[in-house]
Amino acid sequence: MTDILVYITSGLGALFVLLAAIGTLRMPDQYLRISVNTKAATLGVGLLLTAAALFFLEMSVTTRVIAVIIFILITAPVGAHLIGRTSYFLGNKLWGKSVIDDLEDKYNKSTHELKGHDNEDEKDEKPKPKA
Repeated sequence: MTDILVYITSGLGALFVLLAAIGTLRMPDQYLRISVNTKAATLGVGLLLTAAALFFLEMSVTTRVIAVIIFILITAPVGAHLIGRTSYFLGNKLWGKSVIDDLEDKYNKSTHELKGHDNEDEKDEKPKPKA
């Protein structure tokens, strides 16, 4: 029974890593490539590590696998966010069919200053609390 679980998890893990590699080649811009790699490769590596834990069935291996999976789940999205943000600030273009650029008028390239949401208009529209 354990062998079947190892086959299934390792096969699915390898499939997700393969899909991440194909997505890296097929996606039109860097931001979509980052998204594919963060999601599919993280899931694939997690499944491969789970297969290793199921194969060895030892407490020391299982605790290490859990620690590595938690580390990957924490660091992969943060790293992808930082790479994407840096790419945007360096001027990498979005895909031509991208619909929304949330940072379009909020980043000043000369001062490297990122402006937040303009709250002045919203403050005027909110009703004042009763005294």
